This record gives sequence, structure tokens and C-alpha cells, in this order.
Amino acid sequence: MTASRDATGRSLEDYPRPSLAVDTAVLTIKDRALCVLLVRAVDVDDATAWRLPGTFLHPGETLADAVTRSLRDKAGVTGLHPEQLHVFDDPSRDDRGWVLSVAHLEVVRADRIPATAENRLVSASEVPDLPFDHRDIIDFAVEALRRRYESTPDPSDLVDPAEPDGSFTLRELRQTHEAVAGRPLPPDTFRRTMQGSLVDTGRLSLGRRGKPATLFRRLPG
Repeated sequence: MTASRDATGRSLEDYPRPSLAVDTAVLTIKDRALCVLLVRAVDVDDATAWRLPGTFLHPGETLADAVTRSLRDKAGVTGLHPEQLHVFDDPSRDDRGWVLSVAHLEVVRADRIPATAENRLVSASEVPDLPFDHRDIIDFAVEALRRRYESTPDPSDLVDPAEPDGSFTLRELRQTHEAVAGRPLPPDTFRRTMQGSLVDTGRLSLGRRGKPATLFRRLPG
């Protein structure tokens, strides 16, 4: 079969092509801090061994398939469905050659991430030196998550409610948003911002320290 040629007479094979990779920023909250999942590179034992879970795209594979494979094989994490975040295309981003990375983002509770010797959660504000542009990917992912949390109550279900129906107190909600924001949030301002998207359950928190507080749920939709 003759290869199709464009107006310049060149076929697809005549053009230089980059390698295509996927990298995933998995964000969570641990010990009231926003954290990112890092994995240890295989056969590497130096200061830059830790990095985001990622891989090159295999023939016949979709980006989603590659992300799923990298999380399973390199981090031991399954059952996640990261979303595409941004394409990092600086020609010099990878010293091995011309590599584009389609970065992905997933946000889950920490209990969805199994602890192994090959992965660890680190504070997003204290990320160590990483290879390639993985620090840039993390910063991009964190800012994207923070924008989501500015006016919407816990859109990624990071609150770990003590109530079986998933309800939470305003304090629990604010602590989650503070972890995402990386700074304290004025309680009164936070309440005014969020209250229009919350439903008062008419119940109080019981069996916890301090004075019982009203329990809320997010509005559906």
C-alpha cells in the first residue's frame, strides 16, 4: 500500500515524531496536608529516584490504558480513572530525547492508595528534587485542584466523614479545604461561601470532642 503524501510530497514517516508518555499526579490529604503520590524508579538508587507514576504509550494503547497500567504496575494503585490535565511539550523536558507528556490528575482519599516500599506520599509543598518536569506537573495539578475548591464544597470527596451517610460538620469541611489551599481560611468567610451549596441535615455530630455541631451534606448535582 502506497503511503499518502501531503502537498510537499512527504509521507507521515518523513516527519520526525516525539515519543509520547503519560504522567499522573495523584493528590490526596494525609495528616491534614495536601500530598502527592511518588513512585521509586526501577533500578535507580539516587536522590532523583522518586517521580510521578508514568510510562510511555505502547502500540495500540489508549492514553487511559497507559495511565491505568502505570498506576497499577508502578504504584500498586487500581480502580482510579484520572482525567487529562495538560500536555507538557517542552522539547528539552526529557534528557533522553523528544518526549511529550500528557499529564493526568486524580484526587482520592489516602486510604485508596496502598502503602508499599515502592511508593510514598509527600507533602505537595515539600516535594523533593524530581526528574524531568515532574515538579511543574505537580504544581499545575495543585493549582487546578485549588481552583475547584475555591467555591465548591469538597468536589473531590476528600472529607473523611465520621457519619455513615457521608455528612460532615462545617469545621471538617473547612479543614479539608484548608489542606487543599495550603493555608488557613477565615471561618465566617468560608461559611458564607459554602452555605449555598450545602444542605442542613437537621442533626448534630455526636461522640466527638467539643460541642456538637450541625451536620451538612452537599447539594446533589
